[in-house]
Amino acid sequence: MRSITLHKGNVYSGYLILVNRQHGLKQTQAHHSPALVPSLANYDTILLERRVAASLTQLLKKVESRGRIIPVSGYRSKAEQEKLYQDSLIENGRSFTEQYVAYPGCSEHQTGLAIDLGENLDEIDFIRPSFPYTGIFAHFRELAADYGFIERYSHGKEQITGISHEPWHFRYVGYPHARIMQHHRFCLEEYIQYLSDFSENGQQYIFKDKGKNYEVYYVRAMEETTVIEIPDECLYQISGNNVDGFIVTIWSNPL
Repeated sequence: MRSITLHKGNVYSGYLILVNRQHGLKQTQAHHSPALVPSLANYDTILLERRVAASLTQLLKKVESRGRIIPVSGYRSKAEQEKLYQDSLIENGRSFTEQYVAYPGCSEHQTGLAIDLGENLDEIDFIRPSFPYTGIFAHFRELAADYGFIERYSHGKEQITGISHEPWHFRYVGYPHARIMQHHRFCLEEYIQYLSDFSENGQQYIFKDKGKNYEVYYVRAMEETTVIEIPDECLYQISGNNVDGFIVTIWSNPL
């Protein structure tokens, strides 16, 4: 077994961090830029975390987008999010702004893991771009989970997420998590809560797909350091949840 030692601050990083009004970015997160690259070729000013950008490029190539789907908004600094929020308050009012613009420090866009996509039109609404449920856009959604993306703010989940339905906003959580969430029709808040019932030394969530076995479980963070034991022969990924612990994913070939 391999012993992985995690520190308290690791709770606030990873592809599965939950960012919302109740679980905002910590001070260090809010002022730290992730490893950013252009979200797509020819969109040098719209940035994403490196793996997210690579996965988005592969997904759009798979659906043969050919420029019909374009990035509208990716990573935003805290200052950019504050300006967007204040400008929307002036232009659109508080009710609209609180429905569609995350409060500064509580926005997924500050993580580099979220992307607003739009239909390539002559005029594009920066806050609410068009992204229908038909044609190539439907095809994009059908394949999104295989590339680690979820539609973050789905219809019917408004009371849980605190954000209105946003068909254009996609969040990278990675595979197999996006596929598991799609299967259960979970939003991220529900998924993080659901996984808290699966522990390292108890029942683990088992998912089988594409010739791989995946084990997913939750580990509560200790006061200063948390040690997680991982089997030697397995690949693994560990993400903080930005709440109180870690989500461990182990994958292996079937015996």
